[in-house]
Amino acid sequence: MKVRTVFAASLFIVLASVTPCALAEGVPKTIMVQSGPAGIAYDSGAGELFVVNGIPGTASIISDSNLKVVGSADLGVHSLSAAYDSGKGEVFVTNNLSNNVSVIFDRTGTVVATIPVGSDPFGIAYDSGKGEIFVANGVSNNVSVISDSNNQVVATIGTGNTPYAVAYDKAKGEIFVTNMGDGTVSVISDSNNQVVSTVSVGSGPNGIAFDSGKGEAFVANSGDNTVSVISDSNNQVVSTVSVGKDPDAAAYDSKRGEVFVANYRSSTVSVISDSTDKVVATEPAGKGPSAAAYDPATGKVFVVNLSSNNVSVIPDTSVVPAPEFPQGSFAVLAASAALLPILVLWGRRFSGSLVPA
Repeated sequence: MKVRTVFAASLFIVLASVTPCALAEGVPKTIMVQSGPAGIAYDSGAGELFVVNGIPGTASIISDSNLKVVGSADLGVHSLSAAYDSGKGEVFVTNNLSNNVSVIFDRTGTVVATIPVGSDPFGIAYDSGKGEIFVANGVSNNVSVISDSNNQVVATIGTGNTPYAVAYDKAKGEIFVTNMGDGTVSVISDSNNQVVSTVSVGSGPNGIAFDSGKGEAFVANSGDNTVSVISDSNNQVVSTVSVGKDPDAAAYDSKRGEVFVANYRSSTVSVISDSTDKVVATEPAGKGPSAAAYDPATGKVFVVNLSSNNVSVIPDTSVVPAPEFPQGSFAVLAASAALLPILVLWGRRFSGSLVPA
């Protein structure tokens, strides 16, 4: 009996050692917002998160000190994404159906400007080097460039089919734009507002996050459940990482060197280490996670859940890494399984069931 118990425990340990990723302990704290939250931006100046609620066209303002909604702002029609302009202390929000961008002054939470852009604006990113905002227009197949000095469109740049999300590479002065319709990423130079490279990635690229520590862009491909990793040194895909179902967004954690990927249909978040380009943990989220932002002041990742109308708060220190194990773990498992009949016989012998009469 004791032998069988020891074997069962050993078998459990071996099985656990081959688990591809670990699930973080506990359920993240959630913050209720309004209907259809679709985008989020972290405001480092105010220590606040701006959550874009698509259906009412509002922004819920969350304090990162008490994790409560402390204000709101009225926006346009079907608001989708947000970006924080640290130079001006403003938040820029794309309004998908009204084809414009709302500019919110973060000290008052009021809209101070509305800027017409292209058709069906989706993703948005702030370029701190130029003081400009880049807006991906999904139906126009182009990017509008807004100057934050006068809140005017100063350039329009053609991209691939259905540009969706945008990320800024400060070191190179480049903008990465995912093109959901043709499985590519357009790389734009902010010095001349021209596309300098087009990178083929996975199917249906949606969200994107730029990893400034490694000089890499992480692209969430919703069509094949992968993340493409692009090096900004040569604009080539250097790694492909399998994640959950329908990855929709990504956020970079600069302190831990990790990328958090929101998996819409899995209702999880895959955590990728940028040192290995492997998933090191899987975090639970709400229903339909569709956007994410990292708060370096508190070390928390805020994940917007479209279907459950809330925001999951994940401390990056709570991530439980997957265990490392030798390459021969599967061989150990097979050998242990082969010993099962012998161990059972030993157990019976010790219990007296095989002793001759």
